[in-house]
This record gives sequence, C-alpha cells and structure tokens, in this order.
Amino acid sequence: MKRTLLGIALGAAVSVAAIASATAGTLQDVKAKGFVQCGVSQGLPGFSNPDEKGNWKGLDVDLCRAIAAAVFGDASKVKFTPLSAKERFTALQSGEVDVLSRNTTWTMQRDTALGLNFAGVNYYDGQGFMVRKSLGVTSAMQLNGAAVCTNTGTTTELNLADFFRSHKMQYEVVAFEKADEVVKAYDEGRCDVYTTDRSGLAAQRLKLKNPDEHIILPETISKEPLGPVVRQGDDQWFDLVKWTLFAMINAEELGVTSKNVDEMKKSNNPAIKRLLGIEGKFGENIGVSNDWAYNIIKQVGNYGESYDRNVGPKTPLGLSRGLNALWNKGGIMYAPPIR
Repeated sequence: MKRTLLGIALGAAVSVAAIASATAGTLQDVKAKGFVQCGVSQGLPGFSNPDEKGNWKGLDVDLCRAIAAAVFGDASKVKFTPLSAKERFTALQSGEVDVLSRNTTWTMQRDTALGLNFAGVNYYDGQGFMVRKSLGVTSAMQLNGAAVCTNTGTTTELNLADFFRSHKMQYEVVAFEKADEVVKAYDEGRCDVYTTDRSGLAAQRLKLKNPDEHIILPETISKEPLGPVVRQGDDQWFDLVKWTLFAMINAEELGVTSKNVDEMKKSNNPAIKRLLGIEGKFGENIGVSNDWAYNIIKQVGNYGESYDRNVGPKTPLGLSRGLNALWNKGGIMYAPPIR
C-alpha cells in the first residue's frame, strides 16, 4: 500500500489528523516488500553506525534486525535509512521508514502531538556535558558564559536552555543539524562544551582527534528514555515492535541466549515454553509465526547480549549497565510477561 501522505511538502510538519488518515497495515506492507525499512542515526558508535564495510551495527540496529527476525524468520531482511535528528520524525510520519530506532527520547509532546507511538525503552539515558581537560572545569556549574555545541531538533537544545536558565547562567549555543558537524565543531574548538545524551558523548568522544584529552562532567541534567517509534493508528505493527523488544528483555531475565536457545526449547519452565513458542499462540496474536521470539534470540540474541556486544564494558564505549540492568539486578529494565 502506498503510505505517502499527499499534500505534505518535504520537511513540513505532519498533522496528527493526517497521520490518522494514513492507511494502517504496516506489517502487510513490510511482508509484501520483503524487508523492514528502519530509520537510524547518521552514525553513532554503539547504537547505529556502519563499519568499514558499510554493515550497520549497534544496539538500535539489533532491534531493527530483531523485528526482521520476528516478521520473516530472517534478521538480515532489513534496510537502513540514516536520518538526522531534524528529519527523523518526518521520515517516519510520511512512511519513508517503517520504524525509527535511532536513540530517540520519549517525551509527551512527541508521543501525543506528532502522530507517533513510542514502543518502549531500549536505553535509559540522561543528558551530560563534555569539555576539554585543559579547560580546568570539573562541574557543569562552572560553565557560565560557555559556548555549547549541540544538535538542532532535539530535546538536548531544550534541556540546555532549561539548565542554564534555572541556574541563572549565560551561554551561547552553537547548533548543527548533523551529529558529525557538531563533533567537528567541538573538536576544532568552535565551542567550549559538547552536550548530548551521556551515551552519545561516550560514543562521539571516540571520533575526536585526541579522545583522552576530554572528560564527561559528572552532572546528568535530564531523563532521556530512548526507544523505538512507530506511527499511530496501526496497533498490530505497534504491538509487534513493542513485543520484539520485550521478548529480548524477557529472554535475558529467563537466561535464554543465542547460544543455548535450542537447548532451552526442552525446558520445563512454562515462561520459557511460551517465549519460544512451544506453548500458546502468541506469535499469531501479532501476525507472525509462533517461533518469532526463538528467531529473534537465535539470530540477534537477548537484550543483555546486544548490550554487551555494542555498548558494554568490554566495548570502546565501556558503558556499565547502570539503569539498563534488569529490574532484579539493580536496574529498571523490565518487560511485561508473555502469557
């Protein structure tokens, strides 16, 4: 089905009414074309970033592949569209992409006024600040009068304004549409500070000429629940994306991994039986085969495997689980049960 919303110019805002009038049936469209079109970042190591061979990798990329595994039984049936922060929502609204998995913050405005639905949280984050060690700054409270580099079209800009206003400090914003432009400007000394999500700072620091010369300040100034986004008005696709993420989280909690999933099919644990499609018809309820979660885990892994592979302590980003640990291991990562 054609999903382009007529009468909407490129880059223009799309009304909720227009979104609601769009034909629902994303799952059918995806099956018909044979792949999932996934909107990702323009290059954020650990989350969505192409390697030297052009293969996309990252926590957000794994979620895209997991959706493909659920739909087709084949995690490779996905194509990636790199999007700037400014253009990401228009691309989803217009049907250019089927799902947005691009370190995007869940806010009330975005969830209610843009014709979009957030399908969960795959990374709990918060905004921070990075500075050169030579600046001699050890706290964000010392940034009065600073020039701050950031991205346009983000919650980062709004949080930045709130922080400086609430602490009665002055600042100058130096904003760019593309993330690499922000990194370049900061690296060239066009600003004193780089601000974005703390995970993003860890990722972008890897791109600097001399990463060890920069530090991330201790303050976290916002809540940034990051997760996949779909269009409103298509509950079946919304459910599929949502439960793809939940399946990965539940698999970790149940100890089901890409390495032991075949053996786990013999488990007597009812929760594992339901997860892997041995009991119940949970896949049918979301329009896919009953081994949907098995395919996700076998081909992509559980949430913990994806985290460790892409952003965990043994990766260049070196991010501890923190809030993103499971709820029963000191974090807040929690998924509803499959039953």
